Amino acid sequence: MTDSAPVSDIDLFDDQVLVDPYPAYAALRDLGGVVRLPANDVYALTRYEVIRGALGDWETFSSEGAIGFNPMVNQALTGTSLASDPPAHTRLRAALTANLSPRALRGLKAGIEAKADALVGKLVAQGSFEAVDALARALPLEVVADLIGFTGRARDNMLRWGQAAMQVIGPMNRRTAESFPIAGELYEWCSTVTAEDLTPGSVGRGIFEAEARGEIPPGTAGHIIHQYLGAGVDTTIASIGNLVALFAAHPDQLALVREDPSLIPAAFNEVLRYWAPLHAWGRRVTRDVEIDGVRVPAGAKVAILFGAGNRDPRHYEDPDAFLVRRNPVDHLSFGYGPHGCAGQGLARLEAHAVIGALARRVERLVAGTEVRVPANVTRSIEELPVLEVIPV
Repeated sequence: MTDSAPVSDIDLFDDQVLVDPYPAYAALRDLGGVVRLPANDVYALTRYEVIRGALGDWETFSSEGAIGFNPMVNQALTGTSLASDPPAHTRLRAALTANLSPRALRGLKAGIEAKADALVGKLVAQGSFEAVDALARALPLEVVADLIGFTGRARDNMLRWGQAAMQVIGPMNRRTAESFPIAGELYEWCSTVTAEDLTPGSVGRGIFEAEARGEIPPGTAGHIIHQYLGAGVDTTIASIGNLVALFAAHPDQLALVREDPSLIPAAFNEVLRYWAPLHAWGRRVTRDVEIDGVRVPAGAKVAILFGAGNRDPRHYEDPDAFLVRRNPVDHLSFGYGPHGCAGQGLARLEAHAVIGALARRVERLVAGTEVRVPANVTRSIEELPVLEVIPV
């Protein structure tokens, strides 16, 4: 074991890296499973086994006050399940996931599939469309708004609030500074929202009812609702945009799904592996720990690079190829361990519905150039023109 980690001058939050991080990921992986980045004052975890091991060890790799890359956001997230460790995390997460269990989601499946099919059917009939606004954003915003019971101002601001909530997790750069006032609007709304502000029978109402029964600590219902919007919407939008772009670029893979619809879950797993919707996420080590033969000191900030692990050739054969038959059920994009994505079941329902609708209705998508803009944490497509739809 050595006390000296490999060092790189890569800045994880440089504009060029954010738009296309994969060359940087490869360079960092080649240096080691853990690499010190002075530009960000972090130890970056780059290889699959190292990342999965860290995600599974919450006692050593703590989320408390650590998931963000600036102190202001870590302070703001205090008390949320995202930024807490067991046992507090366990109780908060139980309230968050009560309405996201497989049993609870079964009742939503038919409705989400009908929404996706109608939306894709309308877009196919148009013959051309802008896929991000018309599909990748449209479906998740409607589904989550209906699920949580958002109305009025909250429903109108879901997209900008969700985007800002992810931007501020980055370091204190221009993007973070510009997003803090918008994220503050969401935080203020979640601090003052009451059960009566949410649709009767909604999941949001149910969270307030759980608080009233004493199942979660007083005053935490708003925190949990914040997580539904702050952590769930932007990443789902990114994943759906990514899958449209990937199937447009790889019509042979869409054909495989059309021929065998049982590949839909595998196809989404491969989308998530190939283009991770999250760029970097923070942890702090609670003790001196050996990572891939390197001693990392207690208190050090760690950056988990999901996309780097998902393309690690030590774990996945031919990792830079997009292959729906791969079915990488162990991809890292939903995390792992106690902090594994609480909303992954809902995200899967939405994405599976879109993939199924595309496979049934579309022979080929002819897309223009995708537009990506630098974003601190969520890696998504800003614009994706579909120039022509060749229907089945």
